[in-house]
Amino acid sequence: MKGSDSIFIGASEKDETLALKLANRHGLIAGATGTGKTVSLQILAEGFSKAGVPVFCADIKGDLSGLAAEGVSKDFLEKRASDVGIADTYEYQAFPTVFWDLLGKQGHPIRTTVSEIGPLLLSSLLELNDTQEGVLNVLFELADDEGLLLLDLKDLRAMLAHVAERASELSTLYGNVSKASIGAIQRRLLVLERQGGENFFGEPALDIRDFIRTAPDGRGVVNILAADKLMTSPRLYAVFLLWLLSELFEELPEIGDPKKPKLVFFFDEAHLLFSGAPKALVEKVEQVVRLIRSKGVGVYFVTQNPLDIPETVLAQLGNRVQHALRAFTPRDQKAVRAAAETFRPNPDLNTERVITELGVGEALVSTLEGKGIPSVVQRTLIRPPCSRLGPLKQAERRALIQSSAVFGLYERAKDRKSAYEILMNRADEEHRQEQRSREREEKHAHKHGEPRRSRSGFQLPDFGRDDRPKKESIERRSRRKSQRDTVLEAGLKSAARSLGTSLGRALVRGLMGSLKRGN
Repeated sequence: MKGSDSIFIGASEKDETLALKLANRHGLIAGATGTGKTVSLQILAEGFSKAGVPVFCADIKGDLSGLAAEGVSKDFLEKRASDVGIADTYEYQAFPTVFWDLLGKQGHPIRTTVSEIGPLLLSSLLELNDTQEGVLNVLFELADDEGLLLLDLKDLRAMLAHVAERASELSTLYGNVSKASIGAIQRRLLVLERQGGENFFGEPALDIRDFIRTAPDGRGVVNILAADKLMTSPRLYAVFLLWLLSELFEELPEIGDPKKPKLVFFFDEAHLLFSGAPKALVEKVEQVVRLIRSKGVGVYFVTQNPLDIPETVLAQLGNRVQHALRAFTPRDQKAVRAAAETFRPNPDLNTERVITELGVGEALVSTLEGKGIPSVVQRTLIRPPCSRLGPLKQAERRALIQSSAVFGLYERAKDRKSAYEILMNRADEEHRQEQRSREREEKHAHKHGEPRRSRSGFQLPDFGRDDRPKKESIERRSRRKSQRDTVLEAGLKSAARSLGTSLGRALVRGLMGSLKRGN
């Protein structure tokens, strides 16, 4: 359909296309509810797939699952195909699709480890204040220093208890560690668990390369995240997508400006990422969006209102599809003006007025052309999709999941030795050491006629004998305690060293504070 080096979006006075070589310059799809944003996302996903570019998108309403099924002939679709000049080449087809779900119910489970998500994103997920975030940073620093892997939430809980026990010691090494802050973090973890967050943390962790696949016929695979249930936990949704972006940034090599993107990432309901986010996190988002372009990744934000996205991020979105906005309130009117001002002016078009007059399936379109210069904005009829409009049936979805190339890789969770097990073993060993020490002392006391201890811990008097401990007895106990401590410390240090050695170069944190995987 149209040229092989571009994606056909629709028709104005001319064909409106998105050049593949400039598609990694990012983009924006905006508009009020019910104006056609989802269809615009659908046709762009189809276009990228046909060009051999893998796609990732979140399915908020379930409608995007229709990408996996052949479209059904309808009069209004045929008419739109004729209106935009593609009647001769328009055909219905399904696209190669893989379904994912953080909850593991409507797609392959997606997991990552606590270590890999890092303290910055985890603080945002738990909505911690600056003091609590500082304590969490101490926890991660200590885990890295001692070679303790944080894989799931039980590891994190165990590590919080460990930090609380050593609060005084750690405060002198890393800065103030408040037990009150630790308690607050523990309470936030309970909230996260109730929201289904425990499903997200664990192993096997997602291999980002499974998102960058092509089908045997050369088309890019469309990865769809089931997000209808996930939207009840909007902060988890936003942090997950941001983590995914940071993983792409850390894992993919620099390739400059390729002939077509390596992956295109659609961030639906983008306002959830920025709403209430701390300034430091917004700055990191801006940095990732700016730098990830050279990794061949295009990021397209989908939102109702352009004002939902910070100006520093909005300025980097070169390809734009603006559906209708309503101007009923002062804020709406400001959004209309802001949206109009971001386009390259068209002397024949009153952009601000037209934004409020656009019908369903119409949009103002401006894409990058030539040397990356935005095209003059045009009122455009959006082309009809080739795949199904509307969601798949559950039986269809299940069949596609079970026939997927990644089926079986992520379905069963694994629980290997990590911080929780190491700390529990350490506590058990200390308990056994103390118990053996008490037993030896009691045997020694009995052998030398020292006063016996009752079960309550009180000494039982031995009348007619000097009960004062002898000097050599005190010295022997002191030596035994010193030897026990030395052996225990050596064992713990050895365990930490061996685990640290197995991690190797992995204990390096990337741009978003996430743990970079070793090669």
